[in-house]
Amino acid sequence: MSEGTLTGERLELAVRIYDTMLRIRRFEERVGELFAAGELPGFVHLSIGQESVAAGIVSALRDDDFITATHRGHGHILAKGARIAPMMAELFGRTTGYCKGKGGSMHIVDIAIGVLGANGILGAGQPIAVGAAMSARLRGTDQVVATFFGEGASAQGAVHEAMNLAGCWQAPILFVAEINGYAELTPYEIHASVPSIAVRGAAYGIPATTVDGVDVLAVHDAATEAVAAIRAGGGPRMIEIRTQRWHGHYEGDPQRYRPDEELARLPELDPLAHLEPRLLAAGVERARLDALDADVRRELDEALEFARQSPLPDASALLEDVYAR
Repeated sequence: MSEGTLTGERLELAVRIYDTMLRIRRFEERVGELFAAGELPGFVHLSIGQESVAAGIVSALRDDDFITATHRGHGHILAKGARIAPMMAELFGRTTGYCKGKGGSMHIVDIAIGVLGANGILGAGQPIAVGAAMSARLRGTDQVVATFFGEGASAQGAVHEAMNLAGCWQAPILFVAEINGYAELTPYEIHASVPSIAVRGAAYGIPATTVDGVDVLAVHDAATEAVAAIRAGGGPRMIEIRTQRWHGHYEGDPQRYRPDEELARLPELDPLAHLEPRLLAAGVERARLDALDADVRRELDEALEFARQSPLPDASALLEDVYAR
């Protein structure tokens, strides 16, 4: 856990990270409400409770760095700088969305901000990330790629192949294992052969560390150290973050596979609730934090109106942007 009084630049960093987590939390709370009301098509997978992963990792990246996200990727994408209005429009399937309404919740892409895509296929983002990392190498830049995956994806062959190639080629990539305790509905201890996914990094010569996701500043510090080593030519790194998802695998999941006592403990593991008292103790005024909350709620209201008023794609656009030219 990160320790010490927050002052100066460290305090301002903590406020920015808090703001990012708050934006993710409020966005996903609203998405959950909209889905329950039947306003959103398809499926949505929320990362409420896991905000420290996206906020902590991405805060250690530069604007020109890249990420690949997961099917539970709203937070990663928002942390990288995505705007809420086109995010919301995409979830509504509207033409003003990031993918013109064709990607939906699990396939949002914005190359301009370094988002190489969320992905509905487990383990599909890691080969893409290695390719992007090698592109940076060939172009002579010091850009870094962070690629997120969960414990379910950690057993996919594509992930192991990507880690092996990254180790062989010393690619500038950070593998982020987002461990929330379940692969869809299956508890970690049933499907994983090792007590920690981080140990799998050693098989490919990739230094790895494990961080408690309750403490977003600890996540940020681990990411900062790893990214600095990667950017300096030290090859790939891996961070395993132990976290908790508050909702089910998908919205509507009754979560009968989770013990009641586990669900009851979730508020104790809230990364926002862990950071907020530290900010207040460091002298941040309550009014400033309330203003951040009010700002994101207002932005969400505007984004929702934008999405509802935006047009649906015309049937004539069905095959547009599907095939490479």
